[in-house]
Amino acid sequence: PGAGRAMAGLLEARPAVPRPGGCGWATLLLLLLPVQAAQKAELSGETAGATINHSLALIHRLQELLHNGNASDVTLQVRTAGSDEVKVFHTHQLLLALQSEAFERLLQNQSVVTLQEPADSAALFEKFIRYLYCGEISILLHQAIPLHRLASKYGVSTLQRGVAEYMKSHLASESSQGHVVGWYHYAVTIGDAGLQERCLQFLAWNLSAVMGGAEWGAVSGELLALLLARSDLVLQSELELFSAVEEWVGRRQPEAPVAVKVLRAVRYAMIPPSRLFQLQTQSAVMARHYGALQDLLFQAFQFHSASPVHLAKYFDVNCSMFLPRNYLSGPWGSPWLITNPARDDRSTSFQTQLGPSSHDAGKRVTWNVLFSPRWLPVSLRPVYSDSASGALPSVRLEDGRPRLVITPAMSSSDFAGVSFQKTVLVGVRQQARILVKHAYSFHQSTDELPDFLAQADLQRRNSEYLIDGSLHLHLIVKPVYHSLIKVRK
Repeated sequence: PGAGRAMAGLLEARPAVPRPGGCGWATLLLLLLPVQAAQKAELSGETAGATINHSLALIHRLQELLHNGNASDVTLQVRTAGSDEVKVFHTHQLLLALQSEAFERLLQNQSVVTLQEPADSAALFEKFIRYLYCGEISILLHQAIPLHRLASKYGVSTLQRGVAEYMKSHLASESSQGHVVGWYHYAVTIGDAGLQERCLQFLAWNLSAVMGGAEWGAVSGELLALLLARSDLVLQSELELFSAVEEWVGRRQPEAPVAVKVLRAVRYAMIPPSRLFQLQTQSAVMARHYGALQDLLFQAFQFHSASPVHLAKYFDVNCSMFLPRNYLSGPWGSPWLITNPARDDRSTSFQTQLGPSSHDAGKRVTWNVLFSPRWLPVSLRPVYSDSASGALPSVRLEDGRPRLVITPAMSSSDFAGVSFQKTVLVGVRQQARILVKHAYSFHQSTDELPDFLAQADLQRRNSEYLIDGSLHLHLIVKPVYHSLIKVRK
């Protein structure tokens, strides 16, 4: 009703002839006449009808309307705390009210409205208002949060959803100061669980890149604790993780309970004993909190000195401390570069350490890997027909999907007491970096990776899954002792 009254008032007050270079309401109505004519033709049953689309011209006129302030009936004054600068916008109540119920309530019986906005939001307010007129907006990484904040404040749901989707799809984009950590913290503030999970997943799969970047110091204690609790972190080694946590504690200087919490989340049993001895003598952070970490270090040395199966008879080892993460270093897996992956079947082999304990450091397991670019599932394979025509169903090579099989080259008796989790990382290039796009995991009992790259189009050389026409994989095998799976009585 308010918008209708505003339209009526504007129509009564519109000039008979639009001002030169401007866009009066009469002109806008003339632009809509061809659309009305097409609608009448459809209703009358005429078969020779056609659609005449002047939407682009209409959008252009609306942009001119905002730029020139023609027929403006509302003035917005945008102020920022601590600044004398005032941004003034001559706008139209009808268009703002159509896009935002918040503006409709705010502008009732007012011709001049003063708005208080943070500096980053005020800097983008013109871009935000232009979106309300033409439904289009360009966005950069550092503009995502202030634009989403404006859309949320004024209830512009379409822009809210658009910016949120932009953030989810641009986590891997290059930025000088980093942005994913800030987006995660913002998602927590607004309660966007979907964006939180996407940010957490990206950080977990690309933790080495994040730890070496500018945004590592901006990680909150809560976020760091969430990351350290995950077993799917992708990084070079647990020692690399300790070094990053040590740097974070030294830079942030958190209260003692927070520092102890994150330091105790490091899996010291996954660090070789020789390096643990070095940390005890060289790490200032460990020396400061040694009393709170002493029991974990003692358990780590015990883990490396005896058979884990034997150790489980006396200690509770059924915890995350003794579970490997997705380590990229040599004993845990191997990279595999597949050139022209749409062409032929490929195979390779690699070795991993039998177990994470130094007790098994000299034991190796050999793995054979098969990659097929166009494997056909059973449901798509051609079969002979008993019909008279004997016709076979048409099957195209494009119907197949990539297939990856990882099998041990040794008998199961060679690694009794150990089971394995297999993980395949798929790398993609984002600007100058190679980042993890997907991480597929499956258990030892399954040789084939289900749904491997099911949505990828490897036939296109410019596929987002390929780097210079090649598929970049990293194969990881994580050994888990059977005793860690069983519930200890």
